[in-house]
Amino acid sequence: MEMQAAGVNIHYELSGTGSRRVVLLHGWGCSTKLMKPVADHLSKDMTVLSVDFPAHGKSGRPAEPWGVPEFAACLLELLKRLEFLPCSVIAHSFGGRVTIELASADASLFERIILTGAAGIKPPSSGQASKRTQTYKRLKAVCEGMKKARIFGSLPERWNEALIQKYGSKDYAALDPEMRKTFVKVVNYDQTDKLASIRNSTLLVWGDKDTETPLWMGQKMEKAIPDSGLVVLSGGTHFAYLEQAVRFNAIAHNFLMESI
Repeated sequence: MEMQAAGVNIHYELSGTGSRRVVLLHGWGCSTKLMKPVADHLSKDMTVLSVDFPAHGKSGRPAEPWGVPEFAACLLELLKRLEFLPCSVIAHSFGGRVTIELASADASLFERIILTGAAGIKPPSSGQASKRTQTYKRLKAVCEGMKKARIFGSLPERWNEALIQKYGSKDYAALDPEMRKTFVKVVNYDQTDKLASIRNSTLLVWGDKDTETPLWMGQKMEKAIPDSGLVVLSGGTHFAYLEQAVRFNAIAHNFLMESI
């Protein structure tokens, strides 16, 4: 199914008929497909809404680069138009950023929240990462100088792309130039100060082998969010909710079906 929200065509899927409602929010570069095992399990007792974020899955693409607030506003408009509020939410990675943005501003939107491998805390720069960034910026400046000279043809563009592939993250390097602008706005948005404003009961589920959003981020969120608890899935990576689907789904089901 599709609906316009914030000027973008949004793909979504509805399943189940239960009185409890839950929206599933995927991570960056993913889609509703990765949330399907969760949707299939929960839809036995709940009404489940799975959403493709703009520029992901089957959803359309914004006309300009967006940051987390724009993605959050788009989701909120969709939930209101579908009359799906209040609801609970299960969010992975980037979906956690959007959830934090909305929940910290208005606790009445959600009932219960599950964040798994959630992003939102900007990690401190390591010395090695800082040196790598400085090297990239220095070489990029050379590329910009070559562009201005207008005598090197397409060489500066090709060299700049080579630098991105070498020095950029895998997620960044895989994007086209316009989506890279969105990605930069998203990853540089630190939501640490918003965590204490979340008043919803929140369950944090983390893999202890997560290298994308390390366990210390989940531990920090547990300390900052007033009504929260942390469950650690031993051996789980950033996609622990899929790797240990049976356990995750059981935990999620029990948490969401408790009396609110």
